[in-house]
Amino acid sequence: MLPRQRRRTIVELVSAHDGCSVTTLANELDVSEATIRRDLQTLEDEQLIERSHGGALPVTSVGNEQAFDQKEVQNLDVKRTIADHAIDELQDGQVVFFDTGTTTMEVAKRAPTDGSIVSVTNSPLLALELGGGDNDVKLTGGRLRQSTQALVGPSTEAFIERLHFDLLYLGTNAIDLETGLTTPNEAEAQAKRSMIDNSTRVVLVADATKFDERSFVRFADFEEIDLVITDERLSDPYRAAFDDSNTNYIDDI
Repeated sequence: MLPRQRRRTIVELVSAHDGCSVTTLANELDVSEATIRRDLQTLEDEQLIERSHGGALPVTSVGNEQAFDQKEVQNLDVKRTIADHAIDELQDGQVVFFDTGTTTMEVAKRAPTDGSIVSVTNSPLLALELGGGDNDVKLTGGRLRQSTQALVGPSTEAFIERLHFDLLYLGTNAIDLETGLTTPNEAEAQAKRSMIDNSTRVVLVADATKFDERSFVRFADFEEIDLVITDERLSDPYRAAFDDSNTNYIDDI
């Protein structure tokens, strides 16, 4: 197992068990305790875990924007359930854009590998996931944001604006009745804006923790979303807002 894969597994184990000892992690991963201690130091420096006496605990806060590796192990069962429903929206022959994100990653894991779709993404991690089998995968250019592993900037937007997508799987950091869909970073907001503008159908995949939250930059209104898929029953105000916007939803799954 490569060091990066091992450290990701450590984060998963620490998060799943609400903390792990060095001995437990060493036994689970079949490496020395010295190796685990070095990994824990690296992960603490990256704000992905918190070290404790003899082990590690899940991180409590990483500021306003969490790293991809940390978000990837949060609410994982919920994200998988959302993805199980989202993949039903995909049809053979489509050109499909997969936005950067940990829920869209779960959708990507369920995408067909027989070459029946063309996949496009601004995430190198998702591109690797989508690239199995006979698939045709296109990766936008751009500047890599380390925290989210998203490609952004003028090159990204220019690439997206040259193409048209039948289906977009869209992620967001926050959803609010007044501000719509928001995200912490202006460059990512602009990339999402370009994705929406060039897609026939937009499917938003977002777990319940994203609702009633606001972030820095607004990038979409409800009427620009065709379908919302979330895990908990939407409140009546959100149902009314989506109905008024002609936005369909799948909730309480």
